[in-house]
Amino acid sequence: MGRAMPGCRGIGGRLRAGFVLVATLTASISGAAAQDASPAAKPDVKSEAKSDAPPLKIELNRLEPAGDACRTYMLVDNGRGPALKSLKVDLFAFDTEGVAQKRLAVELGPVQEKKTVVRLFDFAGLACPKIGRLLLNDVLACEGGDATRESCLERIETTSKTSAAFDR
Repeated sequence: MGRAMPGCRGIGGRLRAGFVLVATLTASISGAAAQDASPAAKPDVKSEAKSDAPPLKIELNRLEPAGDACRTYMLVDNGRGPALKSLKVDLFAFDTEGVAQKRLAVELGPVQEKKTVVRLFDFAGLACPKIGRLLLNDVLACEGGDATRESCLERIETTSKTSAAFDR
């Protein structure tokens, strides 16, 4: 038979020693798991701050033919946000079948604090009835106050008043 732990005699002592060892390990693992979980349990101040940022609403307001191009009217509503010196976005136009047709980088700024503006730009070589969807693919630049590309992208809410969808 094996050696008993000091202070433990016979099979009963070994069982008690094994039980004490298992209980100690279980308590250690539980404590470590609680420590690992505690940072996740604390609210993330950075993510809360981002969710509290006022929305930056961008609306696809109108599409109209302009020669061989489709003139696009974008309404940028910064009604509750700080001024932006620059807001450059990466857009993709998809046809009515969902196939990407054109990519365009567009400067929508500057946008004054608590102001709404309309910006026009053309998708050259693309007829308006062929546009089924406009995708805000990314924010290329966002400058003003403490704005970053990431924080601007998180603030943007897209809508459309045209037959073409507009989303991010």
